[in-house]
Amino acid sequence: MKILFDQGTPNPLRNYLAAHSVDTASERGWSDLDNGDLLEAAEDEGYDLLITTDQNIRHQQDLANRNIAIMVLLSTAWPLIQKKVDAISAAINEMGPGELKEIAI
Repeated sequence: MKILFDQGTPNPLRNYLAAHSVDTASERGWSDLDNGDLLEAAEDEGYDLLITTDQNIRHQQDLANRNIAIMVLLSTAWPLIQKKVDAISAAINEMGPGELKEIAI
C-alpha cells in the first residue's frame, strides 16, 4: 500500500510499516498544502492511504467521494502511538478506498 504521512504524523511510525511504501508530506514538498489540496495531490499521485493526526479532517473536508483512505491517529505523542503500532498496522491492512478510520491512542 502506498501511504502518505501528514505533517503531524510521527515519522518513526514508518519503521513499523515496512511492508508498505511510506512518504511524508514534507518529503513530497507538500508541507504548505491545506487538507483539501493535500488529499487531491495524494490521490493524483496514487496514494492509497493518508495517515494524519488532524482530528477535524472529517468535519473540514467532503470525504464522501474520495478514493484515498484516511486514518486519523487521535494523538501526536510518539510514545503513546508506539504502544499501538500493532493495532495501527492491522487497521491499515483492513482499510479500503475512501474509508475513514480513527485510532484511539
